Amino acid sequence: MKQKITGALETFSKAMVQPLMYLSAAGILIVVGVLLTNSTIIGFLPFLQWGPIQVLGKLIYNAAMAIINNLAVVFVVGIPAALAKNDKHKAALLGLMTYLMYLISSNTLLTVTDQLAEERPLLGLIGTGQSKILGIQCVDMSVFGGIILGCIVGWIFNRTSQKRFKGALQIFSGANYSYIWLLFTAILFALVSNTVWPVVQGWISALGGLIKSTGAFGIFLYGFLERLLLPTGLHHLVYTPFQFSDLGGVLQLGETTVVGAYPIVMAEMNLPVEQFSESIYYTSIGFTKMFGYFGIGAAFIYTAYPENRKKTATTIIPLVITACLSSITEPIDFMFIFAAPLLYFLHSVIAGLFMALLKVFGVIALWNGNLLSSILTNLANADKTQRMWLMWVLGLVQIVVYFVVFTFLIKKFNYHTPGRESEPAPASAAPQPQSEPVKAAAKPQNSDGIVSVIQGLGGKGNINTLENCITRLRVNVKDVSLIDETLINKVPNSGIVKKGNDLQIIYGLQVADVKREVEQVLQTM
Repeated sequence: MKQKITGALETFSKAMVQPLMYLSAAGILIVVGVLLTNSTIIGFLPFLQWGPIQVLGKLIYNAAMAIINNLAVVFVVGIPAALAKNDKHKAALLGLMTYLMYLISSNTLLTVTDQLAEERPLLGLIGTGQSKILGIQCVDMSVFGGIILGCIVGWIFNRTSQKRFKGALQIFSGANYSYIWLLFTAILFALVSNTVWPVVQGWISALGGLIKSTGAFGIFLYGFLERLLLPTGLHHLVYTPFQFSDLGGVLQLGETTVVGAYPIVMAEMNLPVEQFSESIYYTSIGFTKMFGYFGIGAAFIYTAYPENRKKTATTIIPLVITACLSSITEPIDFMFIFAAPLLYFLHSVIAGLFMALLKVFGVIALWNGNLLSSILTNLANADKTQRMWLMWVLGLVQIVVYFVVFTFLIKKFNYHTPGRESEPAPASAAPQPQSEPVKAAAKPQNSDGIVSVIQGLGGKGNINTLENCITRLRVNVKDVSLIDETLINKVPNSGIVKKGNDLQIIYGLQVADVKREVEQVLQTM
């Protein structure tokens, strides 16, 4: 039983890697867009005000954000493709089709039951428990829904896509048979989500009164839940009532009443008040985005295996910069939410704890999640802040806490965080020819070498699945006794790792080319 559970988690982990591979590139482009359009940067570099540059910056930012805002779609397509044993392109297409059918089914059920929420000024559908995905209004399951449905699609596809019928029913064979199953799966998933998810949303919304009435503990709970519930989309139900309703405070300005933490803080920035009100603590969800992710990123880089450290830094640093400059944390969060759930839980605890400490120590300052903007706005409103210097001290302490806690737990439990996706290969696992350096050896030069690799894996009939991560070719075989490492090593590699029926051959950054050539040769055998 333990082996089955471990195997299932390993399969899920490998499936999650494929969609996540693009997030680091998206993070870099988001940073470029932010830097080109950020008012603070423009103040220092006036030439950036030129119209074409501003248009380019907005195009880059919005195009890259399309991936972040539609992560559910990315996962529901990528996970089935990664899980599929055959016809991966068909699995990916069916994943998208199933998701569209689910969205429409959810919308239809909301419509016929008269439960469609109305959009509100400024907020739209935020806080209603519903959202628009690909233009279709449905129950908001956020990224969580895409991941769950992607796994279901992959599982059903592997069990139905090989079904064959004869005669007139032949048209329903293969992927068409999978589609029939998935249509009803989409409807059932919509029915369950529309029934169950609003109940969960109601529980979360009910916590508002408790948070409001319990002082520093309430602020901790507020920050903790905001981070913890991010992958489910339920975090909107935590912070929205405080940001835009009387739970976050009420400010009377003559005949005008300002309601909600965010509008109050914005108003107070332009009023001759002696000090920002305590509503400001409900905007402190940006504090960890400004500081904490530096500690998280440093821990990932430090704990990466030596051979992966440079590559990990290249991936992680842009994501950290994205978090601190634009408050977009999903790219780095999803690097470890599922690989190390305990780390993400503690991440939520630490985020909530430091928000509570801001209140305990009476720190009143502006922390909008954009480090550059926060520095300037705090300086511009220094007369309305209190103990602003302590905010920077707590920020540095938070970075250290994240680094120490994450580093300790990653090493203790051997979590497969970035740079540690697989065990490092023993130095003697696959000796390299002295005449060829590892970097140059990663890419095979002819099909004879690829044939040797396939023969070393026990032949075409012995290969169950063939995948790759960033540096490793991952193969699941039927009979591990048929493995011949001598034949595999005819195409130089940096090591071979065996774990049960799973084999990992380290080819470096050229692994995608190796996998493609192996697949091409397999088609001819």
